[in-house]
Amino acid sequence: MSASHPNAPLAPELLTTREVALLLRIKERKVYDLVATGEIPHVRVTGKLLFPRALIDAWLGRHSEYSEGAAALQERPSTLAGSHDPLLDWALRESGSGLASFFDGSLDGLARLARGEAIAAGLHLHEGTAGSDDWNRAHVERALRGQPVVLVEWAWREQGLILPAGNPGAIRTARDLAGKRLIPRQREAGSFLLLQHLVTAEGLAADAIELVEPPARTETEVAQAVADGKAEVGLGLAAVARQQRLDFVPLIRERYDLVVWRRSWFEPPLQRLLAFCRTERFATRARDLGGYDVTGFGRVHYNGP
Repeated sequence: MSASHPNAPLAPELLTTREVALLLRIKERKVYDLVATGEIPHVRVTGKLLFPRALIDAWLGRHSEYSEGAAALQERPSTLAGSHDPLLDWALRESGSGLASFFDGSLDGLARLARGEAIAAGLHLHEGTAGSDDWNRAHVERALRGQPVVLVEWAWREQGLILPAGNPGAIRTARDLAGKRLIPRQREAGSFLLLQHLVTAEGLAADAIELVEPPARTETEVAQAVADGKAEVGLGLAAVARQQRLDFVPLIRERYDLVVWRRSWFEPPLQRLLAFCRTERFATRARDLGGYDVTGFGRVHYNGP
């Protein structure tokens, strides 16, 4: 996929195996060994190993002379980071939780949680074929290895192509994205990694799609870019397309989870949020937005040591 600016530099936040080896001052073979044992955080994009710089920095911090025990005791801000979700954004306000939010992508949220800059993060990181266990867990185990965190289900969401009303480009599948102007999410976002997976699965070349700059930072910004004509299509949620009265082509059902620092789980801010999300008002909001299934809310998918 090509950027709209032909001379745009490669994004430094995704490192190659060679760059990680140089950063750590080890041989590339050792990097592959760390990947094989799950010791180092990484992602696979179009079959290629890449290493989010934010997660590598957090990983290095956990392996420094500064003890993990001290890191576990540090005071964490009452902030929920990670991927933007409209239902969660609404619930944070309506529940009176007192939690602040900093939504800047799933990988960014993992890194902030690892660095002690948040008490929870929202994730929707694809890990293979879609299924009940193919979202988020492996990323949490790699990025927060040995950390006292719990991964709980927030909702299943309908993810797909957001299009102008009437779908003038006649886009029906990911294969139809070839030659189209698409508004992407930032590279730390789970939607960016999912887009790479969907495009690769359709056999499209990396430069087949024109990516509009700058990328959208939230789900809402994706829909707004399409509504304003800045892009012909974007990858996003059914709920957001519905809010903006745009067309939507469903592509995949994804699981959005919250990874939570275990000690913070029992503190008032998160307890207020969790209690609110078990009310009929919350369930009604999910139905009204559309594209959500919250019947599994609170189900534990990973419980760290």
